[in-house]
Amino acid sequence: MAESQGPELKIPDPVEMSRAMARIAEHSQRIVTEFLSRHAEISGSADPLNLGGAFLEMTSRMMADPAKLMQAQVSLWQDYMTLWQRTTQRFLGGEAEPVIQPAKEDRRFKDSAWNENTLFDFIKQSYLLTARFMQATVHGVEGLDDRTARKLDFYTRQYVDAMAPSNFVMTNPEVLRTTLETGGENLVKGLENLLADLERGKGQLAISMTDYSKFEVGRNIAVTPGKVVFQNDLMQLIQYAPTTEQVHRRPLLIIPPWINKFYILDLRPQNSFVKWLTDQGHTVFIVSWVNPGEHLSDKTFEDYMVEGPLAALDAMEAATGEREANVIGYCLGGTLLASTLSYMTAQGDDRIKSAMYLVTLTDFSEPGELSVFIDEEQLAALEERMRSQGFLDGSAMATTFNMLRANDLIWSFVVNNYLLGKDPFPFDLLYWNSDSTRMPAAMHSFYLRNMYQRNLLVQPGGITLKGVPIDLRRITVPTFMLSTREDHIAPWKSTYAATQLYGGPVKFVLAASGHIAGVVNPPSAEKYSHYLNTKLPASPDSWFEGAKQVPGSWWPEYGKWVARYGGGKVPARVPGDGRLPALEDAPGSYVRVKSLE
Repeated sequence: MAESQGPELKIPDPVEMSRAMARIAEHSQRIVTEFLSRHAEISGSADPLNLGGAFLEMTSRMMADPAKLMQAQVSLWQDYMTLWQRTTQRFLGGEAEPVIQPAKEDRRFKDSAWNENTLFDFIKQSYLLTARFMQATVHGVEGLDDRTARKLDFYTRQYVDAMAPSNFVMTNPEVLRTTLETGGENLVKGLENLLADLERGKGQLAISMTDYSKFEVGRNIAVTPGKVVFQNDLMQLIQYAPTTEQVHRRPLLIIPPWINKFYILDLRPQNSFVKWLTDQGHTVFIVSWVNPGEHLSDKTFEDYMVEGPLAALDAMEAATGEREANVIGYCLGGTLLASTLSYMTAQGDDRIKSAMYLVTLTDFSEPGELSVFIDEEQLAALEERMRSQGFLDGSAMATTFNMLRANDLIWSFVVNNYLLGKDPFPFDLLYWNSDSTRMPAAMHSFYLRNMYQRNLLVQPGGITLKGVPIDLRRITVPTFMLSTREDHIAPWKSTYAATQLYGGPVKFVLAASGHIAGVVNPPSAEKYSHYLNTKLPASPDSWFEGAKQVPGSWWPEYGKWVARYGGGKVPARVPGDGRLPALEDAPGSYVRVKSLE
């Protein structure tokens, strides 16, 4: 009987291989030359993340309790011995229960060889045991302050994730199999992908998360019809075309975060929150923030308030004849909305009739894992970097957010693009995620220091805008708060704190999933769920215990709520028909400016 054959091995074509390596050499030389010319003068701390001191303190405290460290090491050794015994059983043809298994949501070990092949199963379990030991040991160090402990936990996880066997050619069975089947073509293609990403990032690694050629803003994403009806240094204001004969009298303004571009709320017609609101009979306006360069480095948080929501409200009145409005703030846009509402309240300005906060932090006492980037040493290094160019480059912010989910947003693409040599899959959300924006130096420094570091926004008078002390407790307009259960950026229990802060009626809704997917969840998708509770106890855990789970999107819940503040119906308004002429078609020109250009 003939033996079964394994995968056919492909012998590389020496001519094609030579041509590929020549291309790679040419690209490499060009990239290195450009990188050196752009970074001729490298300055700054050798430890900008301030990790050295944190790990030194951890080590000294661990050494102060050697018995506890020895106990952890003995436990790890016993786990290894058990793994050796069970692996030996498998090598001898027997069955053996695993010592440790990856979490269900861990997709790094989805290839069947991680379980079926005894050697790769041993590699996988060895890694998981070591990772558990390292994280448990660091987490168990006593006597550290909360900020240092959180930083150590976070960066230990980053190290553990980076060292996963799935990230290396010789210890990833799928990569090895592909290498044998293609004669190494996957690695050559992966190297070309790596160089292309370095070239796109002008010497910095900008990992491709999607096929960028498949998307174009205004062609197949951000396509809801509308017009730019106003603009200033910081934003363009878009008014969307109506889809109903009658609309709510009060228009609706959306303030997105300027850390990202607005079209996360207008990706495609089937998942566009903007289109859905328009279909519900709202005259929708949205702020499209500028992607700032060095000339806007002195723009402050106060400028963003004056030239953002306040300027938008004035323009909306000119466009529609209606002075009152309902307003939505998303993430940092919600933080700006709360600040603006407090300022307007102090001025006796009652134009905003309802406020909706999407995954918004106002109390920054527990900001989640982003706090690991906010200490004096890191802020000083960041401010020095911003002073040299007038802004924080968008890639720095993107890397920070990607690190919060490194396995999904960094290492999965390293394996796919560079080890397997595959092109990334076209995905509109990841196209948006890669379309980063810059931060003006003055504004970003103010935001990080006064909100994240000092938590002054919730302290009455802690922040002053245009000479007015900000006190969020004086806000009395009806409030709708939407948070998401798996949010890594604005943890829902931290956002919940604002329910005890505002002076008016508050409705809190908790959606399933995370910071983006939980928000961009159209009813037609029939995905996820949300939680409702009419009571607002002081504790978020108590709120959740009494909440009712409702299948599907939260959008209709907001639709019913905001309709109560619509102010009746009027004939639909066409952009450009009011006192503000149309300047250009939506999505406008500001949104098309790329950070990497």
